Amino acid sequence: MAVALLMKTRRQQPELVKPAKPTPNESKGLSDIDDQGGLRYQSPAIMAYKHTPSVEGKDPAKMIKSALSEALVYYYPLAGRLREGQNQKLIVDCTGDGALFVEAESDVTLEQIGDAILPPCPLMDELLLDAFGSQGIIASPLLVFQVTRLKCGGFILGVRYNHTMCDVFGFAQLMNNIVEIVRGVEKPSTPPVWERHLLTARNPARITCVHHEYDCKEHAPCICDLLNK
Repeated sequence: MAVALLMKTRRQQPELVKPAKPTPNESKGLSDIDDQGGLRYQSPAIMAYKHTPSVEGKDPAKMIKSALSEALVYYYPLAGRLREGQNQKLIVDCTGDGALFVEAESDVTLEQIGDAILPPCPLMDELLLDAFGSQGIIASPLLVFQVTRLKCGGFILGVRYNHTMCDVFGFAQLMNNIVEIVRGVEKPSTPPVWERHLLTARNPARITCVHHEYDCKEHAPCICDLLNK
């Protein structure tokens, strides 16, 4: 733990990873489920990988960066930027600006890091880049990747994603698709669906189902009312 707390990473210059192919240049309004004030934050994730002989001589940072670029062809809204429309409604402009990516190295091993990688991770500042503006919601990268190569041959992948754009299940699907591409799959087995209008409330509102749980019921007398009689 003591070695882990002294861990320092040497980062290369951050860069923007754009989709590998041209993607639709369009704007998409976020659904009412996603466009909530409580979801306007960046969610971090830290993943550790041991060294394996099957990847001997291969650079994990280059493989992940290439796979991320390929994945962004399907996840092209995540290469865009958010802005606020009328009434502070969030809209993602699919501009293809890209995800923020940085390579790093450290002279420690996974064994030395130990449980320090678990929440609350005291190494977060070393394992995940906090570039100026990268934690914002509006006009900021929607994905931040940092690949840190370790002395033992393993590596740590730190990712930060905008929670209005995907929840933990959507993020897991993205990571699974990136892994598939690293393994040589031409396209994701579970491509994303961006038809967010299906989750948006109708305008004007049209009630087609009665929700009795919201019916107004007669107020039941409390004990104080009974005692005062």
